[in-house]
Amino acid sequence: MGLVLRLAWRNLWRHPRRTWLTAGAMIFSDTLLVFMISIEFGMYGLMIDSTLKSFVGHMQIQAPGYLDDKKMRQTVADIVPLAATLRGELGTNVSVAARASAFALASSEDRSYGIAIFGVQPRYEGDVSTIRGLTNEGRFLDSDDAAEIVVGAALARNLHAGIGDDVTLLGSGLDGSIAATVVTIVGIFETGMTEYDRSIAEIPLGLFQSVFDMRGAGHEIVIDAPTLDEAPAVERRVEALLPPGQSLVVHDWDALVPGLKQAIQADMSSAFFMYGVLVILVAFSVLNTQLMSVLERTHEFGVVTALGLSPGRLSRLVLLESAILGLIGLVLGALLGGLLTWWIGVHGFSYPGMDELADRFNLPSRIYPQLTAPRLLIGPAVVYVFTMLAALYPALRLMRLRPVEAMRAV
Repeated sequence: MGLVLRLAWRNLWRHPRRTWLTAGAMIFSDTLLVFMISIEFGMYGLMIDSTLKSFVGHMQIQAPGYLDDKKMRQTVADIVPLAATLRGELGTNVSVAARASAFALASSEDRSYGIAIFGVQPRYEGDVSTIRGLTNEGRFLDSDDAAEIVVGAALARNLHAGIGDDVTLLGSGLDGSIAATVVTIVGIFETGMTEYDRSIAEIPLGLFQSVFDMRGAGHEIVIDAPTLDEAPAVERRVEALLPPGQSLVVHDWDALVPGLKQAIQADMSSAFFMYGVLVILVAFSVLNTQLMSVLERTHEFGVVTALGLSPGRLSRLVLLESAILGLIGLVLGALLGGLLTWWIGVHGFSYPGMDELADRFNLPSRIYPQLTAPRLLIGPAVVYVFTMLAALYPALRLMRLRPVEAMRAV
């Protein structure tokens, strides 16, 4: 085996330029795959976090059926004490905020519009939602029961209302009675999503419970884990902490935003298609190198076969050459890709215009690749496998080698 290994190594460096060009293609593709896969998952993490932190949270506690029906009577009893208990049990690194919601008619002096009105805890809402940070006119809510409201920029324009103007809310209470109040606009937010900006508004939860006769109840407890990866463990802890006397369910982010995972999977499919094209191009490069090597040594192979060496051993020699070449590409490509991804993971990655986009949507201004062992190895491993598959054709040609014809080759 040692002799065969030395022969394979010697044969590779008969033409060092060709060997390095082929290995360079593999190293480049491996480096690119490690970096692109890592940064792609980093972007997916940013996409998920930005979507969930805008309003939804990593998970929510709700009454059974509320996610589908949004009926006023599907409530979580004593929602504020329950949220406080969860906040104490889960620790300071987990954000917890209670909410209630209803549909109401919002009227200014000139116009009226139907909106979704949310009662929120001003002290904790900013931990699970970006609306506080996106309130660019006036201020966010700062009292649990003050008669004040924050509205979206599009809704403010539609109502012809601004900071300090009064808005009348008219809806239906929990018991079916008429719920009405007058609130003052203290803040205007702009999320960049027109549907949000024209259709939702927030008032203090205490005021909401009083106006809509909630009797201490609410509709959802929003929970944010420290990171998306920690969300499943936090969800299990939350389920264990639910009061046994109430029928409550915990919905994860996939249930709350069902289209998000499908969108990511669709984008991932197109990305992996492009990665597949890159891998196939590298495989053809290896095929060309090995096929040229075999054709150049046809006479030599004919001589050693005539001396008694079996075609099978020659085939294994060619496969070993490809394995060594692939191993060089895998090790150096994974090393360079890992170093590049680690460096960018420390300093972040940005592109022109991203700072302005981040400021507008209250998002991080840099993308940080997420390097893990599978992401470091999966791309180079696939390239290595296709390298070996590409080497099968030249190796199989040697199985049909005829010594006399091969020795006549020039």
